[in-house]
This record gives sequence, structure tokens and C-alpha cells, in this order.
Amino acid sequence: MKGKSAVLLSLIMLIAGFLISFSFQMTKENNKSAAETEEWKKEYALRDELLKQEKENKKLEKELYQKQNKVRQAENKLKKEKSEYYNVLEDTEKYRMYIGEVGVQGEGVEVTLEDASYIPEGENVNSYIVHESHIFQVVNELYISGAAAVAVNGQRLTHDSYIKCNGPVVTVDGVQHPAPFTVSAIGDPDVLLPSLNIAGGLIDQLSMDHISVSAEKEKNVQMKPILKTKE
Repeated sequence: MKGKSAVLLSLIMLIAGFLISFSFQMTKENNKSAAETEEWKKEYALRDELLKQEKENKKLEKELYQKQNKVRQAENKLKKEKSEYYNVLEDTEKYRMYIGEVGVQGEGVEVTLEDASYIPEGENVNSYIVHESHIFQVVNELYISGAAAVAVNGQRLTHDSYIKCNGPVVTVDGVQHPAPFTVSAIGDPDVLLPSLNIAGGLIDQLSMDHISVSAEKEKNVQMKPILKTKE
């Protein structure tokens, strides 16, 4: 009887031990599974966050590109407006220089006209002296060749200047000037001088009119602004 009880007790203990071991193993596996599930959830959440961040970054990059494009357009517009402004300013300065409101200086040429040194006996004196037409020819040729400003005997000409011959003197805008007459011009001397010296050109024509003429380059021609009196 005692032997049977011992066997039964051993069997019960064996079964209990098995159950305890199985329960422990199940608990361990459940804990491991729960931990793995939690880790997976964290990884999934992190990946989802990264995807959202990438999406947000792309959105920000697109907005940045659009803003940069607007900035470039604004810069181009400003450059264009700046260029137009400077063009207007340059044109204004050229106009002011043309009408004589500002003083100017620069390289250019000087053309000197003198009456003939010899008048044959019996010839008309008027055929051997400088007239306004001769000065006009020089002034017009210089302007046509690109002169920025022109003066006669230091008196600067404007868009409405007049030149008139009064015997041995020439009147420029009401101011009389005796011979010789020096026509000064500011501009490219390598253009102005050849335009005068061309074969059959103005200097040859003046020489045929018995006018003594010379033309030279000048490194610095200065002209003061024209002061107009108030009416």
C-alpha cells in the first residue's frame, strides 16, 4: 500500500513539475513575443515618422524652389528696371550735355580757320576771309562724326545756337569773335580727325575757298556749362 502511494506521489510530482516547467516556458515565450511586438511597434512608428518627415521635407523643398524662383524673377525684374533707369539717366545726361547745362571735358580735336594770308591784287577780299558758312561746315561735320560738344573760340554751342558773319568778325549767339576761329569738339579724335582730312573732304574744300585750315588732336578739351539769364 505504501509502495503504491509512493509511486502515485512521484507521478503527481512529475506531472506538477512538468506543468510548472511548461507554464514557465509559456510565460517566457509570451514575454518574448510581447517584447518583440513592442519593438516592432516602435520600429513601425519610427519608420512611419521618417516617411512623414521625408514627405514634409519634399514639401518644404518644393516651397523653397518656388520661393527661389520668385526671388530670381524679382532680381531679373530689378536688373531690368535698374538697366532702364541707368539708360534714362544716361540719356538725360546726354541731353543735358547737348543743350549745354553741364560742363564737359575729354579728348577731341581743334580746327583752326584763318583768313587767307595773301590776297591777289584785284581780287574780292570777301573771297579770302572766313565766313559763317565755313564755320557751319566744320561744326556740322564734327556733329555728324559723333562730337558730343562743340565750341567756337571757347564759346560752347547749343541746339539752338546761331552763327552770323559781320565783316571781319563772326557773331555766335550775340557774342562777336575775331579771326582766327578755333572750333573745338569733344569726341573720339580717331574718328573726328579722319572725317575732316578725308581726300576731297571738308579741309580740301575749305582750302579751295582760300581758307587757311588746320586740325589737330587734343588730349583734354574743356567746356563750361552755358549760363542762361532769366527773362
